[in-house]
Order: sequence, then C-alpha cells, then structure tokens
Amino acid sequence: MKILLVGSGGREHALALGLKADKSCTELHVAPGNPGIATLATIHPLAITDNNAICELAQKLSVDLVVIGPEVPLVNGAADVLRSAGFAVFGPSKAAAQLEGSKDFAKGVMRDAGVPTARSFTCTQESEIERALDAFGAPYVVKDDGLAAGKGVVVTNDRHVALDHARACSRVVIEEYLAGPEISLFGISDGRNILPMQPAQDFKRAFDGDEGPNTGGMGAYSPLPWAPDDIVEETYEKVLAPVIAEMAARGTPFIGLLYAGLALTDEGIRVIEFNARFGDPETQVLIPLLMTPLATLLYKAATDNLDDAVLQWRDESAVTVVLASQGYPESPKTGSVISSIPIIENSQVFHAGTALNGDSLLSTGGRVLTVTGTGADLTEARDRAYRAISQIDLEGSFYRSDIALNASVAEKGN
Repeated sequence: MKILLVGSGGREHALALGLKADKSCTELHVAPGNPGIATLATIHPLAITDNNAICELAQKLSVDLVVIGPEVPLVNGAADVLRSAGFAVFGPSKAAAQLEGSKDFAKGVMRDAGVPTARSFTCTQESEIERALDAFGAPYVVKDDGLAAGKGVVVTNDRHVALDHARACSRVVIEEYLAGPEISLFGISDGRNILPMQPAQDFKRAFDGDEGPNTGGMGAYSPLPWAPDDIVEETYEKVLAPVIAEMAARGTPFIGLLYAGLALTDEGIRVIEFNARFGDPETQVLIPLLMTPLATLLYKAATDNLDDAVLQWRDESAVTVVLASQGYPESPKTGSVISSIPIIENSQVFHAGTALNGDSLLSTGGRVLTVTGTGADLTEARDRAYRAISQIDLEGSFYRSDIALNASVAEKGN
C-alpha cells in the first residue's frame, strides 16, 4: 500500500513511524515533512494550504491512502478534493471538520446529540461578551470560535485579560469553567463506527506546576492509572458514539480521528473541546503503545470498514516531553543550532519545528522536538524520556520537569 501523509510536525513524525512499521505499507511519502520524517519516508515540498497541490501529488504518486495530519487542510476541505478524485482519505470533510473549525458548531452538535459539555454563549457584540462574563464569573473561559493556531483559548481570573481576548475575536464562545482533571480520548471513525483509543493526558501550561501561559502542549503520558476504570466505555457511550451518529444524521459523516478533550467534573465527564485530527503531543505517546497495525487500521477507517476492527495495546507506559525554544509561546526564537540528539534504547525523538541548513539542524518553531520514553511503568518511561531530552543541546531551550510526575508517584503508591 502506497501512503501519502500530509503534515510536518511531531504528530506526523509519530504517525510516520507507525505507518512505516505496518508491513502493508510498501511506500510512505510525506508532504512537506521534516528532517526526522525524512529518515522514514520520501518527503515532498508542498504547501498544506493548497488543496490542488496535495491532490496532484497524490495522483502523481498513485497512492492508495492519504492521511491528513494537521487541522488547516482539513478545515480547508482538502479531504473533499481528494475524495472527489477517487482517493481513500483518513480525515474528515470540510463540513465534518467544523467540529474543530468552529467552537459554536461543535456546541450545536453536542446539544443535538445530548453530549455533556459546559454551558456557553456565542458572542459577536461587546454587550453580549460583558453579559456572558457576568453570567459565569471567574475563572473566565474565552475561546475564539475559529482556528487560532493553538492560541485561541484564554482561561484567566483577570476580567480585563478575558475581555481583551474576546474583543480580538470576530466571534467568541464564552463558557463556564469546568473544574476537574482533564484527559484526551481519541476515537478512530469510518463514519458509522468509532473505535476509542486509550486515554492520555497532556500539559498545556508552559512551566512546572501548571504555571505560565497556555501552549499547544508541553508533554503527555498514557495510560492514566488514576482514571476511572470505565472512562473509555463511558466516553464512547456518552460522547464519541452520539457525535458520530449525529454527524451521519446531518449528512456529513465524520471519517477520521475525533479528539475529545474531557474534564472529569464532580457531575461527571464534560467535553471541553473537539479536534478533528490526531492531537499533539498525545499522538507521540499513543502510537508507540499501539500494537494494531496503523496503516491497515487507517485504511479500513477511510474505506468504511471498521466493523470488525479491534485495537490492541502494549502493556507498557509512555511519557513524552516537549523541548521548546526560548521565548515560547509568545515569541519563540528560531534559527538556533540543535546538537547532541541522543540514541537511547526505548526512547524516540520526534521532530516538530526543525529544518536542515547544510549539515546543521536548526530550530524553526516554538515546539522543536518531543522526546518519548516507554517502559514497564510511568516511572521507567519518565526516566528514559528525561534522560534523552537532557542530552539535547539547543541554546535557550526549556522543558517541563514534571510531566507525569504526580501520576508516576501515585502509581508507585498503589
């Protein structure tokens, strides 16, 4: 099977590793890719915002499956163009990708499907914004309705900060704060069925102790020893299956990866957000633990054939830690040389914001690398991840030292 993977981040590097490991994958092409992915696949320069260019590359390569990693081409309708040309595509249509592309749309789907979520108001006028902030009080949760490159959500006790963010959005969703631990739970869907993956937890704040600004994610781990035993079953029944049924009933079936961000509140699970693709950095812990051949699985999803599919997982733990560039997330420094990337057993370095300049590997973004360690438990996985990341040399870079720390301590105590 010839596969084209669209994207260039750490998530795509992890997906490339999983796809390449499947014996059914005879050729793997990635566009535009990065230096890490180039060790696994043939990479092709390409603008992911150009749907026709993606389709033309798929036609030139005569691929059997296209896997779309990032949200931008999905929301732009790349999957529709590819399907119209006859390709099997893992990734939702433009209409279905609105689950990520519009917070207001997602709220409407959840309302119609009976999915538990936070109460909210969608606002376009300042008077509406003021009333919504008054209705819920602090902490204020303010979300840009559309895509905002990971910078669209503000959670703050400062009303002025909340108001300024809301004013900067053409349309904004303001909702009640959901108290409780957060988890990420993905589901792979063929438009009718959805297979829940095992849960993961990511860390959004930039610094230890959940301090600092929100980021795209500073690390993640899986499995979650503290999560309720029935969390996967409950999320399937209350969230994943109802959303897939509602999208099908609307005539816009969701084919691809549905990411549910959940809060475990005193009143039960509540959906914080949906994404329409594999999450980053959770993908970097889930793919190394997945035993089910990935290329075969995604092809079955793309061709409406998940009826008999089953997910199998390694009886191990995985922890991933993000190496961020100086100044991330507000003003990340780029163009610095990265050196001393280690090769350590049971660890993997995934490239995200990197590029080659001659023989030099340079940083090109805020989140530069993610380092995943696997082991018999979270403590062993943490040790391997941190041993590896501590050996990477990038001037001014930083990483959190507490990814999965509390969970590993609790796991040891049980």
